[in-house]
Amino acid sequence: MFALAGCGEGAKPAARQLAEHTCFGIFTPSDLEPLLGPGETVKAVSPIDVRLTPARRSTRCSVDVDGEARVSVSAARQPLGQHFHWNPVGTEPPPDPLQLGEKGIVWDAGAVVALTCRGTQDSFELELTIGGSVEHIKTAERRPLFTKLMKKFLDTAREQMACGV
Repeated sequence: MFALAGCGEGAKPAARQLAEHTCFGIFTPSDLEPLLGPGETVKAVSPIDVRLTPARRSTRCSVDVDGEARVSVSAARQPLGQHFHWNPVGTEPPPDPLQLGEKGIVWDAGAVVALTCRGTQDSFELELTIGGSVEHIKTAERRPLFTKLMKKFLDTAREQMACGV
């Protein structure tokens, strides 16, 4: 957990207050800067990695700026054959398919991807989700940003979990 306070004139970019790598050691301050906006106090809560096991079935990273949730990144696993189902009700405009993993969608405030992880000793279904505050981002830049973040998350999660791909 990091809680840092800034001082000085004007609102400083909150990303400057983040550790070099956050959210499971994946994202840099520049990766998350568009979602964070300005702020005085940043609080990041995250495990060191995204490795999931039968006993540790899910994990989550959150980054708050001045007490407001700005970034949420999570991973969940379940046994093979128990697929994840999404119903993005109320999402306007509707989500677009995301060509990552086996199934994915991206919308203006986030992205989700599902895949089968076939490891050397264990196989399971994996769901990766990223969501964030988009008030500081132009509409046309939102889905490309979440697509880029999800690609980085997916690549690192596969590596950290030793998924055969």
